[in-house]
Amino acid sequence: MPEPSRIDARGPRFAASITAVLLLVATVLALVGISTRRGAVGFPAAGGVAVSPDMWALPAASFTERVSDPGFLLLLIVALLFVWGVAWPRSAPWGALYRRIVQPRLAPPTEFEDPRPPRFAQGVGLFVTAVGLLLHLAGVPWALPIAAAMAFVAAFLNAAFGLCLGCQLYLVLQRAGLVGRRGPAAA
Repeated sequence: MPEPSRIDARGPRFAASITAVLLLVATVLALVGISTRRGAVGFPAAGGVAVSPDMWALPAASFTERVSDPGFLLLLIVALLFVWGVAWPRSAPWGALYRRIVQPRLAPPTEFEDPRPPRFAQGVGLFVTAVGLLLHLAGVPWALPIAAAMAFVAAFLNAAFGLCLGCQLYLVLQRAGLVGRRGPAAA
């Protein structure tokens, strides 16, 4: 199905609300998880590595311990939802939920927008969360909660105030001629 030329402006804001909640939880989980911990990692009886109390635990953690961190797992789910929103925006869960359940209960939309900036914003969210996930896997302390917090701030600003940072970045890049170019008109 082709992407519509205009979408209800309330839909991306609804999706940002749910995403903001998920990212807030991911940030909290990442802050209390292995990414910010110092000292021992794992269980010594199960082969966990003990490190000095003044060293970060993450670099000494095994790949399995890094991947099984609850903050990592939730941020991975959010990143996969961003992938879904970028690759298949019409079937993305929050947009489908909005169109099927929420939108019919609201007054008809009075404000419409181009779907390309919100889709680009999903890509920016994917980039930020993917960098955090990859740095966490590489053993960089604090990368996971910082990436989750950055994505949370962007989603919160969109949900609470209608300020979509990714959309604004899209418009700047569009003015510079880097994105959003239309193909030549058919002759």
